[in-house]
Amino acid sequence: MNLKRLLEIIERGEGIEVEFKECRKSLSREVFKSICAFLNTKGGHLFLGIADNGKITGIDKNRLESITNDFVSSVNNAQKLNPTFYLVPEEYEYENNKFLYVYVPENSQVHKCNNRVYIRNADGDFDITDNQNILSQLYINKQTTYSENRIYPYVKITDLRQDLIEMVRKRARLLRAGHPWEKMTDLELLKSAQLYQQDFQTGTEGFTLAGVMLFGKDNVIRSIIPHHKTDAILRKIDLDRYDDRDYIDTNLLDSYDRLMAFCEKHLPDRFYQEDDQRISIRNHIFREVVGNILMHREYLNPFPAKLIIERGRVRTENSNKPHGRGAINPENFSPFPKNPNICRMFKEIGLADELGSGVRKLFKYVKIYSNGKEPEMIEEDIFKVNIPVSEISEINLSDQARDQARDQARDQGLNISDIGEKIINILCEGEYGIKEIMSIIAVKHVTNFRKKYLTPLLKEGFIEMTYPDKPTIMYQKYKLTGKGKELIKQIKMKDECGRFGENDEQ
Repeated sequence: MNLKRLLEIIERGEGIEVEFKECRKSLSREVFKSICAFLNTKGGHLFLGIADNGKITGIDKNRLESITNDFVSSVNNAQKLNPTFYLVPEEYEYENNKFLYVYVPENSQVHKCNNRVYIRNADGDFDITDNQNILSQLYINKQTTYSENRIYPYVKITDLRQDLIEMVRKRARLLRAGHPWEKMTDLELLKSAQLYQQDFQTGTEGFTLAGVMLFGKDNVIRSIIPHHKTDAILRKIDLDRYDDRDYIDTNLLDSYDRLMAFCEKHLPDRFYQEDDQRISIRNHIFREVVGNILMHREYLNPFPAKLIIERGRVRTENSNKPHGRGAINPENFSPFPKNPNICRMFKEIGLADELGSGVRKLFKYVKIYSNGKEPEMIEEDIFKVNIPVSEISEINLSDQARDQARDQARDQGLNISDIGEKIINILCEGEYGIKEIMSIIAVKHVTNFRKKYLTPLLKEGFIEMTYPDKPTIMYQKYKLTGKGKELIKQIKMKDECGRFGENDEQ
């Protein structure tokens, strides 16, 4: 969040969604009561380094790093906050005073601080541990509001896809060195992500609906949510039926990749440069759109989600439990996670931004993408998004750039397919097995994939096996060779770890 917006919040003073803590040289114990209360109620804004009267007194600069580290370790300590909830303070400076800001979203579970339950009211943090009526109502509200927490006690870890859990572990590690998930077992990771829970009213424990939707095998998902699907449709020529379609009824992580691939296949990507670096403006937009379809859907509702690409626009629909109604204004809306644990998983692996910032980016980039037009986001029982798309002769400038880069490669005797490019992009991040690569790219038919894409890259010497003398071993992985790394430099792959298609002269 930008400093101007934070100063406006500070100016309004403390309230049910705003809390100040001075914390000049150390963390106050009261900080974690407020976090617990925010998680249990409506979420809120927590400021460290600000007095009760709203004056920015700042944190001692010699203690800032220590206070930040103490904060992060404490919110991940089950003896302090249970269940734990991963939060990281953001550092800001105003008039030479540094302060920390934390947005704490409402969560779908009941949290305790030092084994006490707090909620937020106008006067601050209220301990309801011994008030059985209010406490019971809190549990009931969480269970009815957040269906992602529904527990399925007969789902076993073998019903989940271990390859997806490992993929999540790798992506989290790539985004943040030393991520706590790195050294956890699969079950510990899922518990840390609150995808394995216990209902403290009934004693039932097991994997939740969120855990199944994120990591479940397809047959398990179909058994639990038989109506689950996302329909991706291209409808520009055949308006009665469709020109292309992807019927997606798999886990949410693979669903994300397939929806993004569908958008990349059928939507132009205008040339755009930001901070001296070219970015994919299309992918920035539809990363938010696709994430919204998957993260904020009400999965117990049988209404089928849709992403439809039409002439001049892309529209989406998904079932929703509305938190407010009407059009969303990015300047004054209050972010509300419909499935906090699913949202958290997407954020931890880099598929989503901080709650609220993604919507503001969406409005910013759509204006550029569509020559000044704004998107529409309408919150009702069916959440609708309309993205205007400029039809400027449907020319995909990024495709032109990729073609030119590929021509440069061919001039050097190289021949790289689109899938080959994606494989090399993936291997920039490290070593991956064939199933991991196929999962990320969203392709099937291992024999065809190996013959058409892996083998040519191996023959050209761009990639190599980690166990070349045992090509069929089950834990075989692939990595870039020196020649592959040199190829990346030659055609100036950019984006996250390098993407074909950069042409500096364009």
